[in-house]
Amino acid sequence: MPSREEVAYFGAGPAPLPTPVLEEGARAFVNFEDSGLSLAEISHRSPTANKILADTKAALVSLLGIPDNYDILFMHGGGSGEFSAVVYNMVAVWVEKRRRLAEKELGSDEEKILERVRREIREGLRLEYIVTGSWSLKASQEAANLLEPLKNGGKAENFVSIVTDAREWNEGKFGKIPHEDTWKMTSRGGSAFAYYCDNETVDGVEFPSFPKCLMSKDGEDDRLVVADMSSNFLSRRVDVSKYAVIYGGAQKNIGITDVTLVIVRKDILATVPSPSFLHAVGVWSPPAILNWSVIAKNNSLYNTMPIFSIWIAGQVMRSLLSTHGDTKVSGQEAVANAKAEIIYRILDENPSVYQIVPHKDVRSRMNICFRAGDAATEKEFLEGAESRTLQGLKGHRSVGGIRISNYNAVPMANVQKLAEYLKDFAQRMR
Repeated sequence: MPSREEVAYFGAGPAPLPTPVLEEGARAFVNFEDSGLSLAEISHRSPTANKILADTKAALVSLLGIPDNYDILFMHGGGSGEFSAVVYNMVAVWVEKRRRLAEKELGSDEEKILERVRREIREGLRLEYIVTGSWSLKASQEAANLLEPLKNGGKAENFVSIVTDAREWNEGKFGKIPHEDTWKMTSRGGSAFAYYCDNETVDGVEFPSFPKCLMSKDGEDDRLVVADMSSNFLSRRVDVSKYAVIYGGAQKNIGITDVTLVIVRKDILATVPSPSFLHAVGVWSPPAILNWSVIAKNNSLYNTMPIFSIWIAGQVMRSLLSTHGDTKVSGQEAVANAKAEIIYRILDENPSVYQIVPHKDVRSRMNICFRAGDAATEKEFLEGAESRTLQGLKGHRSVGGIRISNYNAVPMANVQKLAEYLKDFAQRMR
């Protein structure tokens, strides 16, 4: 049986964790800080749990430089749960803004306010989705499904505006981000939010930077930007102030499965209509377990949270702070870039053996997707990798191929070990 040190794991999630964090976690799981209790046993209402929440938040604020006008939530459901949470919460915010404006202009005539907001929903509500891969596509499909009750004889898709679908610009496949000049943006006033997935885990596509057309402009309504950063979270600098909401499942770069982090602007949390008004205009109110305002008011303890998972996330964050010092997440960005560059260089040097899936200008640093000839050759590649204890390299079941997930906890030594195999396999295939 191989030891942990002998195995180089490149799985897409659950992903590797730093060995020191796992070792600390093993001790904490049995007897946390000599309390005689497992960290998995303590009450989520206890002072210990509250301190863990506070310490983890503080570490994340320090790493990313999160401004004071944002809150950090710990939630269930993973990224897929946030597909729904985004729709429920952001549509409610859009409705409440219109209710307040109608009340200001029409006074207290409730029927006129209801009539006006219903009309504005029918005619103006738009949820903008930038579809560049499997996960943003799933998010847009969930939005259409949740908005089905609003269609009133029309189509729910009318509310979901596909700003761009990368497949239309890449022969029916994902692997490219179309130029922003081709995006079909709606008016800022009509848009409840603009949504994109910063790194597409399945398809190996990553946004090089924040989309310029989503930036706020003087004299225009703020376009509320929501980003799924599940698979590149804490791997590069992020200007949090450009976003209304950032979220990510923990199981890639943050910790273990069972917790989802949401960074949300506080004015979003304060713009909440009454459930009765939402129901009156035909909109579902957010279920409590997905309601960001409810979760924030309860310090993420509305129900029983996995404190052990949150503690692991905090340990990972503190290890990054300890490793990189004053450079914080920028230090990790340099490491991530260096690891990705080693792998892509070898793939580019052997084009007859390896065919990289995404276009060069949108290659993911986290999920490196490529093909290695036909199915038989790829099977041979994977079997050879396993014989060298290089594991987790099979592509997603929906697209096949090879996928190297280069998450933060993958050490440089493992990348170099994989690089040698890539060279050896290419030499053998020539």
